[in-house]
Amino acid sequence: MAEFIILSAATGGSAQVAENLAHAAEAEGMTAEGTEALSTSIAEGGPDHHVDPSLFGFANGTVIVSLAMLVLIIILLAKKVPAMLVGGLDRQIAGIRQQLDEAKALRAEAEALRDEYARKIADAEKTAAEMAEQANHEAEVIVAQARVDADELVNRRAKMAQDKIAAAERAAVNEVRARAAAAAADAASTLIADRLGPDADRALVNRTIAGIGRLN
Repeated sequence: MAEFIILSAATGGSAQVAENLAHAAEAEGMTAEGTEALSTSIAEGGPDHHVDPSLFGFANGTVIVSLAMLVLIIILLAKKVPAMLVGGLDRQIAGIRQQLDEAKALRAEAEALRDEYARKIADAEKTAAEMAEQANHEAEVIVAQARVDADELVNRRAKMAQDKIAAAERAAVNEVRARAAAAAADAASTLIADRLGPDADRALVNRTIAGIGRLN
């Protein structure tokens, strides 16, 4: 604002600038005549007028502008405007820092959640792999046991068949022997009956039967 007043006064000024300077002069305790003279001097100044205004015949326009600027600076300092500006900037900086800290905290929290979910996914994948491996192992054990059981069953069935075949063979041999013995006995009885008497026939039959019994 001070720079605007100085620039306006140096380049010819305007009624508004004169009014502003009048207020500044009143703040310094100037009289009404001095204020009016100062306002008139500035309002009539321009590119074609080089009249140096004065205050009580002692100060020219440059001094007045300098005094006005000084007064303005004093007023600003009295109102603690710089401190307010600095305080506002400090508050803005503090707010920005707080936002940055919150953003950092949120980022750290997001990274922690990401790492946690990554660990959970890795653990789940590891558990699934272990379960699959265990299932494959159990399946292999079951298949191997089934093969062993099947082989044992086949072997038992084969042995049972072999036992049945051997028993049938023994039964057939015994039956053949019995029939052969019976046929031999019949033939011997017939032969003895034709050639020998009853007593000799009886004795021969007994010997033949006894011999056949020893064969069995």
